[in-house]
Amino acid sequence: MSEHDQHQRHEHEDHQQHHQAMIADFRRRFWVSLALTVPILLLSPLIQGFLGLTDLLAFPADDYVLLALSTAVFLYGGWPFLTGLVSELRDGAPGMMTLIALAVTVAYGYSAAVVLGLEGKVFFWELATLVDVMLLGHWIEMKSVMGASGALTSLVQMMPDRAQRVGDDGETEEVSVSELRKGDRVRVRPGEKVPIDGTIVEGKTSLDESMLTGESRPVEKGEGDEAVGGSINGEGSITVEVQKTGEDTYLSQVVETVRQAQASRSRTQDLANRAAAWLTYIALSAGALTLAAWLGVGRAFDFALERMVTVMVITCPHALGRDRAGFERARKLDAVVFDKTGTLTAGRFGVQGVASFGSLDDDELLRLAAALESHSEHPIAQGIVEAARDKGLEIPEAADFENLSGRGAKAQVDGRTIHVVSPGYLREQEIPMDGETVATFRERGNTLVYVLADGRPIGAIALADIIRDESRAAVARLKDMGIDCLMLTGDAEAVAKTVAQELGLSDYFAEVLPNEKAERIKEVQRGGRTVAMVGDGVNDAPALVQADLGIAIGAGTDVAMESADIVLVDSDPRNVADVIELSRATYGKMIQNLFWATGYNAVAIPLAAGVAYGVGVVLSPAVGAALMSLSTVIVAINAKLLGRFKPSAT
Repeated sequence: MSEHDQHQRHEHEDHQQHHQAMIADFRRRFWVSLALTVPILLLSPLIQGFLGLTDLLAFPADDYVLLALSTAVFLYGGWPFLTGLVSELRDGAPGMMTLIALAVTVAYGYSAAVVLGLEGKVFFWELATLVDVMLLGHWIEMKSVMGASGALTSLVQMMPDRAQRVGDDGETEEVSVSELRKGDRVRVRPGEKVPIDGTIVEGKTSLDESMLTGESRPVEKGEGDEAVGGSINGEGSITVEVQKTGEDTYLSQVVETVRQAQASRSRTQDLANRAAAWLTYIALSAGALTLAAWLGVGRAFDFALERMVTVMVITCPHALGRDRAGFERARKLDAVVFDKTGTLTAGRFGVQGVASFGSLDDDELLRLAAALESHSEHPIAQGIVEAARDKGLEIPEAADFENLSGRGAKAQVDGRTIHVVSPGYLREQEIPMDGETVATFRERGNTLVYVLADGRPIGAIALADIIRDESRAAVARLKDMGIDCLMLTGDAEAVAKTVAQELGLSDYFAEVLPNEKAERIKEVQRGGRTVAMVGDGVNDAPALVQADLGIAIGAGTDVAMESADIVLVDSDPRNVADVIELSRATYGKMIQNLFWATGYNAVAIPLAAGVAYGVGVVLSPAVGAALMSLSTVIVAINAKLLGRFKPSAT
């Protein structure tokens, strides 16, 4: 790879390592805090009393041991939230970190003061469990967002490190791709990746560019044609003259497009963070008002402080310690844009039609072609052989097989010389290839190969990327849900039009390059729609990042999966509808839980503040903590009911 690409790789790897270190730090802090929480629970008076083990577990100076253990949890486990509070306040955007940090600081400070002589009761156990739950939530969240930098790293790593440079004497030497300069020539053998963008100056072959450009079929290439770095060479050996290096290469431009989309990606603050911000304001306002009110009526400071502490602890529910922003966006979708190759289609060729010339029937033509193609591993060859087997045809033996680089192949079958070749071969040999059926195949965007017997055309076979049956069901179901279905592909206009018509798509974009895919998503978004992008290849990465929700097919590339918000493990496009249904159900639970939290706080906060003190009802900080935990349990049970979610029938 070039010096520019190597710099990008090192930069992304450094960022990746930093992010990995942060994940490891949260994991370590969680397990240490969890281990310390066990003795904290056993030493807490409220827990001892609840379990009836006070006489057994209490010992002299146990409150100081409890203080020491809790100090460790507060400083070690709570440190990310304390530093997060500083960052959020510096940015003028108090949120989750501020709320958590305030709760643990007030809980720790008040309880420490009680141990050191202030009248009241400690609730270190609530501090410890709150820190544990929040550390776990943020650990999980950070793992889920790891893909943002991983996508760029995977893109850079697609390029090979080494190349076979051709010297003036025609001999090759292996060099680092970073040493290549414009005008250098490199040899690319069958099955190798093209190391850098250039022009073919010698040889013929077919290049698999599907993961880069979305072109479903291998593209025939010869002298004067462009070869894109990262594409996979087919059956022929070629020599490529370097035309672009560094940031000018195709894949580097894709990397930059993904980077820009990530930087400008507008993400509405999710419901949990908005709730956390409001709860922060409520906790601060209610706590300060409570302290001022009791001091204003002449109550002792320790009493007023206890009321303030109870209010602030009771306002912080554990249930906000999870990130569900992706699901929240999914519920708002009104347009889903699918990639074609490998997403709506199977990414492999199937025979769409056979046209025989003269007296030969279609099955005989397919049988002869399959005999020859059984010796080839080309995707088109495999499609022909599979079609013959599916029809139960007996495939004869072929002899003297010869590959015609970039043009087809020939062999001896049943005593005749059989060719299966591209239209380009017929043009070279000036062999006529027109026909009404063939013209129809061409209009549909099918890939055509011609079969020759002893130099004479005897028929043509049309192939195309097979449309998945699951895709038809997925599109129908999404349309029933009121969601528009579109397609975005780098494939040819005729191919895209045929697929769109067969699936009943609302619209499609064809012949779109990866750096243009993000722009097409923006076009749809500018229409006021919330858009999901579903894809599987490198060429989909910019669009996956730009979309309001990126959904990767699980069988796709690492680049696609790391650029997406959600990965469909089963590689089934019908699961897109499942995601949307689940997101709506999840959001419903979130609303229910927030309604519960609102009602709970409407009653609990005034009681914690002491409004019923005149009639003998007052909540201690410990009771407030217990009520808050009970609220969390209720929320968790309600959320757990999502486990019963069943998607509608497809």
